[in-house]
Amino acid sequence: MGYDVSDYQKIYAPYGTVGDVDALIEACHARGMKLILDLVVNHTSIEHEWFKESRSSKTNAKRDWYIWKPARYNAHGQRIPPTNWRGYFAGPTWTWDEHTQEYYLHLYAPEQPDLNWESKECREAIYENTMQFWLVRGVDGFRIDTVNKYSKRTEYVDAPIIDPNSPCQPAPEMWCNGPRIHEFIHEMRMKALEPYGAVSVGELSNTPHPSQVLPYVSAAAQELDMVFEFSMIRLGTGSMFGPKYIYVPFTLPQLKAIVAKWQTFIEGTDGWTTVFCENHDNGRAVSRFGDCSTPQLWQASAKTLALWQATLTGTLFLYQGQEIGMTNMPATWGIEEYKDVESLNFYAEAVDSGDTKRIAKTMQGLRILARDHSRIPFQWDSSPNAGFTKEGIKTWMQVHDDYQEINAAKQIADPDSILSFYKKVLRLRKQYKDLFVFGRFRLLEAKDEAIFAYVKESRFTVLDAQQQQINGSNCNSRVRKERAVVVLNFSKENQKCPDVRSILGCDVEDTVRLLISTQHGDGDEEWTLEKATRPPALKPWEGRVYVNFNADVDV
Repeated sequence: MGYDVSDYQKIYAPYGTVGDVDALIEACHARGMKLILDLVVNHTSIEHEWFKESRSSKTNAKRDWYIWKPARYNAHGQRIPPTNWRGYFAGPTWTWDEHTQEYYLHLYAPEQPDLNWESKECREAIYENTMQFWLVRGVDGFRIDTVNKYSKRTEYVDAPIIDPNSPCQPAPEMWCNGPRIHEFIHEMRMKALEPYGAVSVGELSNTPHPSQVLPYVSAAAQELDMVFEFSMIRLGTGSMFGPKYIYVPFTLPQLKAIVAKWQTFIEGTDGWTTVFCENHDNGRAVSRFGDCSTPQLWQASAKTLALWQATLTGTLFLYQGQEIGMTNMPATWGIEEYKDVESLNFYAEAVDSGDTKRIAKTMQGLRILARDHSRIPFQWDSSPNAGFTKEGIKTWMQVHDDYQEINAAKQIADPDSILSFYKKVLRLRKQYKDLFVFGRFRLLEAKDEAIFAYVKESRFTVLDAQQQQINGSNCNSRVRKERAVVVLNFSKENQKCPDVRSILGCDVEDTVRLLISTQHGDGDEEWTLEKATRPPALKPWEGRVYVNFNADVDV
């Protein structure tokens, strides 16, 4: 089930078989784990039997399972596509089919024709052929690709001309969040997901306003359980169409504002949200949001990013390699090492422009943002090919030059590694889930250029006076909500730590507890701030969590 699907009920042979998936499902369930699959039903491959039938003739029963339109002709009598829309991979969204003398629509590559969700028969086939087939086998749900692009505006009109130098214009408003999208997704839930109790997380692009997102995740609406909203992870990219890979620097206040927006949008609602900073469509988080200029700062910043993610409200998603701090491909690698169709198309477009500055800037942007970075082989150990496959076998992308320094085996054996820290902070997240998973978020010092600080507040209150006495707490008997102050130094210099005591609402006589720090262990420093003590300065890329209650830090 990749992004160029030729058969929804088979596994691409190099990856295994359906039997292998069955074994994986059984093994996961035996360990108390759940398994969700990636579901791609905005489009299929041109090799899919549905498309082969659809393009066989204009009268075929599956003709309307895809979107076909006749050609237009310009003033010179030249054939042109039905609309001027620009696709996600650069170039037009329409490809001419010589056999039936019509164009078919593809928002992505020409090899990925879009399914026509306006066809009820097509939708029913999607539910039965692609979803129920796997749910019956025990899959627990789906990450649903491009979920808000199923309902296109059916007028199929030209988009406004934004780039007069291009025949193709950005047109996401023509296919994102279309007129029937909520009808379609509700139907999908009722017919395919709900009968199996399956979980759903949708990929929601070009939807930057909370008022647009909430209808997708409202429990009352019965559509999706949660979505990936991309405002934060797209920081640094140019326009999604055209100069996407012309890097645009961003500030920490910009990052904080976006995080605060999407942390608070569900408060007071029946909706839910996700937490993520890395996926298969973006550069590595530590290379984009952290600091890889030295090995020390790489490790420190990767841990601070881990603490940041693990203390945010919502369902947390980690991408493979994130837990060991895998970095972007080396800057010395040329364009020949980039394999993604999007990277290659945008680079080719820059080359075709003949603008040397644009070519250089596009390459610079690719080195930071390209999807290729997250798709190189996982670094298991220091053996040839990073343990991903046997020595002498050519991997589909080159193994990172630094695999002997950054790999899972090395970090498993190191209690101070990024991987070990992830294990520690995830245990804390589970232990104090009402605070970190479900707690209310309040941003502090929004304009600070170095410190990312926020309060997480639980629905529970601090222990009453009798319980406090039993547990040996020094806090007085005021009724207060359990709170945590998360303080993250996003810089390579020492920074003054905020006054966490006053932020937590503690008096000078109260004890403030340090729950965790990224840069010292339990025995390295005092874990309480007695009376009027102020916290020490934050070290470069250090993160800490302070709380206003007694906590077990032995995690």
